Amino acid sequence: MRLIRTGVGACVAVTVLAGCGGGGVSGSGDAAGGEVVDGGTFTMAMDADPGSLDPQMSASSNVLQLSRFAYDPLLHMDDEGQLISGLASDWQVDGQEVTLTIADGVTCADGEPFTAADAADNIDYVADPANESPLLGTFLPPGASATADGSTLTLTLESPAPFVLEGLTSLPMVCASGLADRSVLASESRGTGPFELTEVVPTDHVTFTLREGYTWGPDGAGTDEQGMPDEVVVQVVPNETTSSNLLLSGGLNAATVLGPDAQRLSGAGLFSTTLDAVLGEMWFNHAAGRPGADPAVRTALTQALDLGELQEVLTGGTGSPGSTFATAAPVACPGDSVSGELPTGGLEAAAETLDAAGWTAGPDSTRAKDGTPLELTFIYNSGLGTGGSAAAELAASTWQELGAEVEMSGQDDTALLETVFGSGNWDVTWLALNVSSPDQLVPFMSGPTAPEGNNFAAIDNADYAAGVAEATPMTGTEGCDTWLAAESALVRDADVVPFANQSVSTFGSGARFESGAVAVVPTSIRMTAG
Repeated sequence: MRLIRTGVGACVAVTVLAGCGGGGVSGSGDAAGGEVVDGGTFTMAMDADPGSLDPQMSASSNVLQLSRFAYDPLLHMDDEGQLISGLASDWQVDGQEVTLTIADGVTCADGEPFTAADAADNIDYVADPANESPLLGTFLPPGASATADGSTLTLTLESPAPFVLEGLTSLPMVCASGLADRSVLASESRGTGPFELTEVVPTDHVTFTLREGYTWGPDGAGTDEQGMPDEVVVQVVPNETTSSNLLLSGGLNAATVLGPDAQRLSGAGLFSTTLDAVLGEMWFNHAAGRPGADPAVRTALTQALDLGELQEVLTGGTGSPGSTFATAAPVACPGDSVSGELPTGGLEAAAETLDAAGWTAGPDSTRAKDGTPLELTFIYNSGLGTGGSAAAELAASTWQELGAEVEMSGQDDTALLETVFGSGNWDVTWLALNVSSPDQLVPFMSGPTAPEGNNFAAIDNADYAAGVAEATPMTGTEGCDTWLAAESALVRDADVVPFANQSVSTFGSGARFESGAVAVVPTSIRMTAG
């Protein structure tokens, strides 16, 4: 889940899921409108150190963005939601069988050809639960298997998967040398992408060098286009104000920025691309022994909040209420699965909910049940900027007024994911998963819990599971009403609460580019003069 970005970025971000299908491109501003020039260095900001760069072993949006420089998926999606070629030149779905033809002439950075057999090995690696790839169930249906015959790759699905091709657009393919020794992938690249990873300095920067002769990008995009940079440097810049200042001074060519700083950059006339994203999404830890295991606690904590006010504070007044769980363009199932299902009523209703469930207030106003105080560990994504911090403070103070003891902290993408998927020491988190189709969220909202699976909140919602089971066999958008009804069950039970959407901007200075499944599409970069 930027697949995960918990902040903002690819797919954007905000998220953890950094995985989305495709487009959402809209350029504005004229600061990057100068003459296109060849060569040079394209420098972009990343808000946290990504850790291991193995492209199939992280759901971080930062890793997804970095992977797009060095690795390719089998297919891409344009900004109209249409599938276009990548490593595969042709594709077909026939029931539970998917056939793709690997394009001629595709080579890895080491010069070796990329074959259908290599693609099959990638599919089988991710599909093997023993390998614990977070992309399984998100971008690749569980139970899938693959075979190769010449240039033909055949995927056999265990059960129907209505958006299987859309998922493949976010599944990076690793070359044979990387599959043979995955340990090198943590700090080196073994891919077919338009750039090759050439330097990694932890907590500081990552450098990629342009590959010549690359012609198999989205819809045949290549690296021989005028304006492509010779190298890309991705710099770790945790502070958005610092990124904004560097953009204005020419120290950066690209950065994703929210809040007041985004307004400042827009006012300066900088080029930008935008992606629609879930920005505010609240999760409760359902694990045994955590307060969120009690449905009354989840309901009351949601009722107590003025979600509209939180949205205003978080987005600086530029956002909109949550509507669906999958909002990254092109949205597979548009609609509203959220607004009519939210637990509401304010502090008074929340207090009544807790009283009825046995969480009573003591002399110091702190609530407890059977001697256990209502203590909450609340973590949120520090990449949400000043608006995120202010909104989190507002939520925490409301819960304290309700009678909870709240310990809160802002964490960057990497730390937040380590907490929710690793230690599990949290009760409420603001972590946005951004995807384009609802099936990509299923492993995060059902099934095996972390660390064995992606279900980091330990959600077990029978109505959601039943809805997923009913929708999955349906073809494409035929099942959208059922998917949305399943999402509504999560909101009704306060399992997950999307409360703020926003168009998130990635700004450019001295360069222009497009956004799609990532904030910056590598083959779209054009360096400019003036």
